Amino acid sequence: MSDTGEWVSLHEAAEILGVHPATVRTWADEGKLPSRRTMGKHRRFRKADLQQYAQTHSGPHPSEVQIILQNALGQTRMQTGMLISAAWYEAMSETTRDSLRQKGRTVLEALRSYLANGGQDADLVHAISLGEEYAALLLGDNLTLPQAVRGFFYFSDFVANSVLTWSEFTQARSPSDWGVLLRQINTFMHSMLLSIIEYYTVE
Repeated sequence: MSDTGEWVSLHEAAEILGVHPATVRTWADEGKLPSRRTMGKHRRFRKADLQQYAQTHSGPHPSEVQIILQNALGQTRMQTGMLISAAWYEAMSETTRDSLRQKGRTVLEALRSYLANGGQDADLVHAISLGEEYAALLLGDNLTLPQAVRGFFYFSDFVANSVLTWSEFTQARSPSDWGVLLRQINTFMHSMLLSIIEYYTVE
C-alpha cells in the first residue's frame, strides 16, 4: 500500500467509529463500509470513508443496540442465583418466574424496536401494554406494589448499566449520542413503570 497513512486496521476503525470490531466487520461484509485486504488478508479501512460513515450514521447503530440489550439479558441471567433472598422474588411462584424470564426477552425486543424507530412517542404503547402484563402476573401472586417496583428496577438497572458499560468501552462516540440513547431507554422504561403503578392503583 503506497498510501498506508490513509488506511487503518479493523480495530482502529472500530475505535474511530466507536463500535465493537465485530460490528465493523459486519458492516464491511454487508457492503455498507468500504474496505480492502492486505496481502496477508487483513482488512483495511480508509479514514475518509470512516469519517463519512460516522457523519451519516449518527447515534448507535442497530447492531450496537442489539449487543447492549443482549448484554443486559445475559447479566440478568447470571445474577438470578443471587435473588433467592429477595422478598419480592421469593413471593413469586415458579410459574410466574418462568413467565417473567420470557417476558424479559419480549421487553428487550420491544425496546430495540422503539430505539430503531428513533424513540417515537407512538411506540410507547408497547411499553404501556408490557407494564400491564407484568403487573397482572405479579398481582396474581399477591405481590405488593413496592415488591413489583423493586423487581422492575432490578431488571431495568441492567439495561442502563449495559449502556454505560458499552459507552465506556467505545469512547470514540460522542457523549451526546449516548445521552440520547440513555434518555430514550429511560423514557421507554419509565412508561412501563408508570403502567405498572396505574394497573395496581386501578385494581
